[in-house]
Amino acid sequence: MNDTIVLVVAIAACAVAVHAAWHLWRELPFSNPLFYSVAALQLLLVAVAIGGFVALGRTDRDVDGVLFVSYLITMAVIPIAAVLWGIAEKSRWGSGVVVVAMLTIAVLAVRVEQIWESAHA
Repeated sequence: MNDTIVLVVAIAACAVAVHAAWHLWRELPFSNPLFYSVAALQLLLVAVAIGGFVALGRTDRDVDGVLFVSYLITMAVIPIAAVLWGIAEKSRWGSGVVVVAMLTIAVLAVRVEQIWESAHA
C-alpha cells in the first residue's frame, strides 16, 4: 500500500459523499447517477483490495494480516450495503446513508495505510 492509493481512494470516496450530500441537500432520493458514482468507487475498492491481498502475500513486513484484510474487505462491502440501504429508504435520507458510508470509507482508507506503515516502523 502506498500514499497515492490511499489519497485516490479517500478523494474518490469524498467526491461520492459530496454527490450524495447534493442529493440530500436537494431532498432527492437515491438516483441512478448516485448509483453509478458508488459503483465506480466499488470497482476501485475491489482493485485496491486485490492489490492489498497481493502486497500482503509478497511482503516480509510484520503486518497484522487479519486486521489488514478485514479492513480491506470492510471497505469493499460498505458501498454495497450503502446502496441497498439507500435504495430501500425512499426519502432523502437514503442519500444521507451514502454520505456517511463514503466518509467512513475515506477514514478506513487512511487506517489501512496506518496498519501497513506501522509494520514498517
